[in-house]
Amino acid sequence: MAYTEIKEVNGKKYYYRVLSIRAGDKINKKRIYLGANVDKEKLKQKEIEADKELINLNRLLTETQITLLDKIKKDYSKEPKSNLENRYEAFCSLFTYNSTAIEGNTLTLQQTSQLLFENITPGSKSLREINEILNHKIGFDLLLDYEGDITKSLILKLHQIVVQNTLKEELQSQIGKYRNVQVYIRGADWVPPKPKDVPLEMKSLLSWYSKNKTKLHPIILAAYFHIGFEGIHPFIDGNGRVGRLLMNFILHKNKYPMINIPNTSKSKYYETLQIGQIKDNLKPFVDFLIDLLIKEKIKF
Repeated sequence: MAYTEIKEVNGKKYYYRVLSIRAGDKINKKRIYLGANVDKEKLKQKEIEADKELINLNRLLTETQITLLDKIKKDYSKEPKSNLENRYEAFCSLFTYNSTAIEGNTLTLQQTSQLLFENITPGSKSLREINEILNHKIGFDLLLDYEGDITKSLILKLHQIVVQNTLKEELQSQIGKYRNVQVYIRGADWVPPKPKDVPLEMKSLLSWYSKNKTKLHPIILAAYFHIGFEGIHPFIDGNGRVGRLLMNFILHKNKYPMINIPNTSKSKYYETLQIGQIKDNLKPFVDFLIDLLIKEKIKF
């Protein structure tokens, strides 16, 4: 049950909406700031809005899932540093292979690994496909070294890296910028926002992330952000690769292992994404991600 907490400092009252969530034997509290010295009518409206955000999203996880995720995080923290480089190369190869394969890249997992870590270039593949693989690793490495948080400048930089030397000449001006043309998603019966609406939509998503990054469970935070990002489709190309990199950045920043979405699970991935985008139901996508976390053999 959510309730309103009041903190008084120097005669000024600060209001917070609080939701207590049991995780095994522990009680975790999520808070949303409502304002200071808020009048009764405005406070009631803010409480209703906060409850929708707190209760609806946090209820996506069952107690069993929360306990399981806590265990995954704890076990991950115990991974030995002695095999960190080995785990990095294995996960980077697998993640890069699958994330680009989902978008149509035809390099095999072995070819991807050899290209990234042995400088062996497959002669039968196009320069565009080779650059997609190399670019993805550069973007991945950027996020591993990045100590800040998600911002517009980071997203644009990541896009510039991911699509460098992969787009047709007439699309070069779109690199590292929000798109200025309408895009359509193959296999979807809905259309992303108009180009003129993209900056505002992205600003709203980033604002949501900033407000909720310490209030929601990281798996919900990552899932919501990814669904929102892919729904906006802010770029002319590279939305999926950039979106999956950002989703994993959120997990990594919160000390959870990253998630590799297999190309073999592409149909399930798109299906649960669309349920979140069209029906505003994140549960199937969250469950999909948790299932992948459980099955992930390489914890990185």
